[in-house]
Amino acid sequence: MIQSKKGQILDSFIYLVVLAMTLMCLLPLLNVAATSFSSSAAATANLVGIIPVEFTTNAYGKIMEDSQFWRSFGISVIRVVLGTGINMLLTVLTAYPLSKSKWEFHTQNFYMWFVIFAMLFSGGMIPTFLVVNGLKLTNTIWSLILPTAVPIGNVILLMNFFRAVPKSLEEAAKIDGASPWKILFSIFVPLSLPCLATLTLFCIVGHWNDYFQAILYITKTSNYPLQTYIQQLSAEFDLSKITDIEKLKKYLAISTRTLNSAKIVVSTVPLLIIYPFLQKYFVSGIVIGAVKE
Repeated sequence: MIQSKKGQILDSFIYLVVLAMTLMCLLPLLNVAATSFSSSAAATANLVGIIPVEFTTNAYGKIMEDSQFWRSFGISVIRVVLGTGINMLLTVLTAYPLSKSKWEFHTQNFYMWFVIFAMLFSGGMIPTFLVVNGLKLTNTIWSLILPTAVPIGNVILLMNFFRAVPKSLEEAAKIDGASPWKILFSIFVPLSLPCLATLTLFCIVGHWNDYFQAILYITKTSNYPLQTYIQQLSAEFDLSKITDIEKLKKYLAISTRTLNSAKIVVSTVPLLIIYPFLQKYFVSGIVIGAVKE
């Protein structure tokens, strides 16, 4: 089919807008990466574009030479694995009954209002801290996981996805004698893989990028996750404590800007590795989960 001239102009305009938005996202990332590999003088003088100036890896050496970096990295990995697993399990178990019709789940309205209220209003930072402290969870990995164990936004997305599953499949399973647990994990979960993959990505990003919870609940720096460790790194960058001349020269070649750029790159790499494996589910999971019957 031959496209009209008006349609061609519209398509060209859309392509230009998408290209502009892509460059707006990509160029700052390239600049940050280039700055992290540039010298302190070049970064301070704003001479770095998207190509490193006076290439150096001193900033990465400063971040990675401390064993605490690797300990914090391991803590973040454990947090992501445990946190995402708990998030997804509780999301599935919460969304499934809420996806049922009123005659199947008679108290659905009460729980739906409870879910909506929890999404709009929280207890606040101080009450949450008092609960975590009262349960003796401070300075443990659980203080970073349990306060956000049930992500309400994810529950609503998955609930709408479950409602899109044909009723005939569930009815046929019931006729064959399948239990509710069997129906959930044999029918609903496999059919909802696009949505589950998308929500898994949300949870991974949330746990990996969060640093503030550790500031609230973790008092031992040795128990900091990676993002909190990196956030605190600049504050602990004290040259007066360095006695080795060669090491001092190396650190003098590092500016706060190059160090911060290196922190951003290091913390972004794991997500860039994970994203391609889940990207194919991302669009379909969001679109279908957002459509309400």
